[in-house]
Amino acid sequence: MGGANIPLEEHRIVEKPYYLAQGSEVEIACAAYRNGLPLLLKGPTGCGKTRFMQYLAWKLDRPLITVSCHDDLSTSDLVGRYLIRAGEAVWMDGPLTLAVRAGAICYLDEVVEARKDTTVVIHPLADDRRELPIEKRGELLIAPPEFMLAVSYNPGYQSVLKDLKPSTRQRFVALSFNYPELEQEVDIVCQEGGLERNIALSLVKLAIMTRNLKDSGLPEGASTRLLIQAGKLIGDGVDIQTACRVAVVEPLSDDPEMLAAVEDMVGSLF
Repeated sequence: MGGANIPLEEHRIVEKPYYLAQGSEVEIACAAYRNGLPLLLKGPTGCGKTRFMQYLAWKLDRPLITVSCHDDLSTSDLVGRYLIRAGEAVWMDGPLTLAVRAGAICYLDEVVEARKDTTVVIHPLADDRRELPIEKRGELLIAPPEFMLAVSYNPGYQSVLKDLKPSTRQRFVALSFNYPELEQEVDIVCQEGGLERNIALSLVKLAIMTRNLKDSGLPEGASTRLLIQAGKLIGDGVDIQTACRVAVVEPLSDDPEMLAAVEDMVGSLF
């Protein structure tokens, strides 16, 4: 069955997502899509990778199926499995198979979190074969032109055990993401958090200060996502220092000394 004939309206992004481009990533991603090339998004937590994929899906007018990868994610979770219903074995497509059949965009978020044997299933989809073997059904799916595969991961948490093999990595067009420049990040926090510019500016300055603590034991500083969450609390009447504490400070660490240091930063800005 042709992919374009399978409706996935619940996965279609109707309203234009708010996204500020940091460079030419949109143009590169669109070129990759037109040429049947998969995307690899690299960048820290909460810097806009998922929002970028939502924007890209809207721009390309394709359904977006997102899979949040984890340690127990199996090949069957992605491809599909037989389920027993009314005494019969019924095949149920997994999200990757569904995306291939429908000509959708399949986005595997934090792909390095998945089991090693799971990522192998994407290899034939991520090269010029663009095919998905479904061994349990003896079926071989050929991806239609509309299908796109995208994966993401956070290089900040790379380890020997959690990294992409060269055989996987070198199948992708790679885009590096980082936190936006100050003025751009202020614009994003204003728009998404519904804040006045002076408060958004102070939040971004707080985030930049925390990001400079990497050499002091903080693995990652405050993300743009955390600033937006703080902004929403402030807009709902939570006082600024409390909003900063629960939405920015506490999510960063459990270390009392680190928390105290970040609390001091909040006090110096607000």
